Amino acid sequence: MTELPELSGKVALVTGASRGIGYGVAEALVARGDRVVITGRGEEALKEAVERLGAERVIGVAGKAHDLDHQAEAVGRAMEAFDRVDYLVNNAGTNPVFGPIADLDLDVARKVFETNVVSALGFAQKTWHAWQKDNGGAIVNIASVAGLAPSPFIGAYGVSKAAMINLTQQLAHEFAPKVRVNAIAPAVVKTKFAAALYEGREAEAAAAYPLGRLGVPSDIGGAAAFLTSEQSDWVTGQTLVVDGGIFLNAGVA
Repeated sequence: MTELPELSGKVALVTGASRGIGYGVAEALVARGDRVVITGRGEEALKEAVERLGAERVIGVAGKAHDLDHQAEAVGRAMEAFDRVDYLVNNAGTNPVFGPIADLDLDVARKVFETNVVSALGFAQKTWHAWQKDNGGAIVNIASVAGLAPSPFIGAYGVSKAAMINLTQQLAHEFAPKVRVNAIAPAVVKTKFAAALYEGREAEAAAAYPLGRLGVPSDIGGAAAFLTSEQSDWVTGQTLVVDGGIFLNAGVA
């Protein structure tokens, strides 16, 4: 980013943000003036993301989302550097296997839930106790349309995202009125993470969408910016579907 906007006074923590959807979210928040802490597994990729976003206002904390020490470090760094953490965006996730859930290795299932659900709860607990409990804020969980209906070949991922949607509602109930908690359920977004769902057949995949294209990270970034803004001050416990209209085709042969 070549020109930084005026500071908003707000601080966000975005997990899994060295690339893809998380990076798109961080980019949208920086663009409106927030200072942002981003996390990711790879130190080099994280460093590059920080440089692109603007090291004046963004810091990176490398680690695995499910690691409790990493969660504590990320929240601690936000408090040390910026003295607050108004917003949490739980984006870090994994989907290490494609195939029928009937044949799924249960150790893989545990890994999916540990990363996609338990880590989100861990980050939410830590931001709550560090800042939000007394000062308020907002949490956005990146779920998936796979959490709203069965999806071939990504069953475990979909079940974990359904759990994240329920976690969103539970946290929204418990954290009110200080903190609003919402989820975003994207359809296929053009990222390395989702490449197996469209690579080599993007035109065919996009043809199924009423809006005629797959999503891009900035689509989700814009939604996250809305859900962490004053414009959504009366919205909590909701799941915003950002899907290019694909659910409009449900039940149509």
